[in-house]
Amino acid sequence: MRVLLDECLPRGLKKHLSAHDVRTVPEAGWAGKKNGELLRLASGSFDIFVTVDKNIAYQQNLLSLPFGVITLSASSNRLADLAPLIPALLEALDAARPGQIVKIGV
Repeated sequence: MRVLLDECLPRGLKKHLSAHDVRTVPEAGWAGKKNGELLRLASGSFDIFVTVDKNIAYQQNLLSLPFGVITLSASSNRLADLAPLIPALLEALDAARPGQIVKIGV
C-alpha cells in the first residue's frame, strides 16, 4: 500500500506503518500545498492519504478520488495522542479502497 501522510501528522507515525510504502507530504516535495492541489498531485502515486484534517471531507469531493482517505481524530496531532489509533489505522490501511473515506478516533 502506498501511503501519503499529511504534513500535519508527526513524521514519527511513519515508523509504525513500516509494512507499507509511506511518504510524508514534505518528503514528496509538496509541503505547503493546499488540500485540492495536494490531492490532485497524489492521484496516481498513492493508494491512501492519511490526515487529521476533519474539514477535508467538507472541502473536497473525496468520493471521486482514485485513492482512499483516512482521517485520524485524537485530542492533538502529537504522536503520543495518535498512538492508540495505530492498530485501527493499520486495519484500515489493509482494507482501503479508492474513494473510501474512513474516520478513526473520537
